[in-house]
Amino acid sequence: MAKNPKVEVEGTIASDVSEEQLEQIRRRSHELYEARGQEDGHDIEDWLQAEAEIGAAKAPAAES
Repeated sequence: MAKNPKVEVEGTIASDVSEEQLEQIRRRSHELYEARGQEDGHDIEDWLQAEAEIGAAKAPAAES
């Protein structure tokens, strides 16, 4: 049985990213996938967009 290929994006998971933030990114990237009509081939774009959105949402709290 062949293994499913796994896409890895270097540098996207920093040591300072909490499990909670990773879960938020996972959920948001899946929402983006569903909003596109579950069209494959945009997983990296979705992940990076979700990561940016979650990071942007956390930035004001970090500055306060």
